[in-house]
Amino acid sequence: QVQLVESGGGSVQAGGALRLSCAASGRTFSSYAMGWFRQAPGKEREFVAEVSWTGSTTKYAESVKGRFTISRDNAKNMVYLQMNSLKPEDTAVYYCAARGVGSAYEYWGQGTQVTVSS
Repeated sequence: QVQLVESGGGSVQAGGALRLSCAASGRTFSSYAMGWFRQAPGKEREFVAEVSWTGSTTKYAESVKGRFTISRDNAKNMVYLQMNSLKPEDTAVYYCAARGVGSAYEYWGQGTQVTVSS
């Protein structure tokens, strides 16, 4: 079992930056790939970024490549999403998620709101 709690959301102007954090509980945190997803009003939840259990491999949605960076600290059971050059279309609730090897994402946080104004 993994429990996830996001923090760091807020309101920022376009071009600004935010850093989201996700605190995970569970002794096997380091064995899970971790991801960030987001859901804007009226839209489906979409993939944003993923980091492998070692932290050596990352993946990004095309819409955030070059602007967002995902990282993890297994010693602290933390995952981060550094978001730079934010755009109004990045406005959404951001969710942290975890999945085991070869599995779909099965553990989700409660989400944190990010609002980017123009």
